[in-house]
Amino acid sequence: MSENQTIHEFDLNIIYDYFGNTQRQGPGSPEITLKALSFIGGLTAESKIADIGCGTGGQTMVLAQNTASEIIGVDLFPEFIQQFNQNIQNQNLMGRVQGVTGDMKDLPFTEGELDLIWSEGAIYNIGFERGLSEWRKFLKTGGYIAVTENTWFTQERPVEIEDFWQEAYPEIDTISHKVAQMEKAGYLPIATFVVPEDCWTYYYEVQHPQMQESLLEKYKGNKSAEEFIAYQRYEAELYRKYKEYYGYVFYIGKRIK
Repeated sequence: MSENQTIHEFDLNIIYDYFGNTQRQGPGSPEITLKALSFIGGLTAESKIADIGCGTGGQTMVLAQNTASEIIGVDLFPEFIQQFNQNIQNQNLMGRVQGVTGDMKDLPFTEGELDLIWSEGAIYNIGFERGLSEWRKFLKTGGYIAVTENTWFTQERPVEIEDFWQEAYPEIDTISHKVAQMEKAGYLPIATFVVPEDCWTYYYEVQHPQMQESLLEKYKGNKSAEEFIAYQRYEAELYRKYKEYYGYVFYIGKRIK
C-alpha cells in the first residue's frame, strides 16, 4: 500500500469481490440495528426510510422486518444493489422495499421526503459532517437520522493507531465532538451508544484467510488486489491491538426545525 493510499482508491471490482459474499459490509448486527431503531418513534406504513450506503442490505432487511414503512436502499455498487434486490425477493418484501444504484453525494430524494435516514458503516465515504449537513434537507421536520461512525474512545492513543486513522479517515474524533457536530448540523441528539466489540470480531472473522487466499489467486499478479488484502489484514491486526481506543458509535438525531 502506498504511503497515502486509503480503501477508497482501490479497484471497485476487487472491493466487490471481497465483500460481496458477506451479509454486512461493515461491523454491526441485527441486535444493534434494532437497538438503534428503538430510539426512533412515529414510523408508520406511510413513512419513508432511506438506507444510504446499504450494501447488500443486511441491516435494511432488519429495518424492513421491524417497520411497516417504505424503504429505499442506495449504494454506489450496482452488484451490491443486484444482491440487495434479490434478497428483497427472497424475503417477499417487493413493493415496499427496493434498492437503487446511486451516489450519497447526489441522492435521488426531494426535500422533506424522508422520515428516517439510516447509514451503517458508510457515512465516512462522504464524511460525517458533510453527510449530516447535506442529507438533512431530505428529512421532514421531526424526522430522524441514525448513523454509525468510527470514533475515538479516549483523548490519548498510541501513535501507530493514531497515524493509521488520521491517514485513512482524518474525520475520526471523540464522541463529544461528534455530538457537537450533529447539533451544529441542525439535529437534536437523541442517543449515542458504542457498537460492541463482537460486531467487529465477527466482521473480521468472515474475512477469513481462505477467502483472502482465493482472491489473491483469482487476481494473481494484480498489485492492487495484493495491496487491498494486505490493507484489510493490517486493519484487522490493528483492531485486535487497539480496540479499547476506538470503534463504531451509533449516533441518532432528530431534525427539529
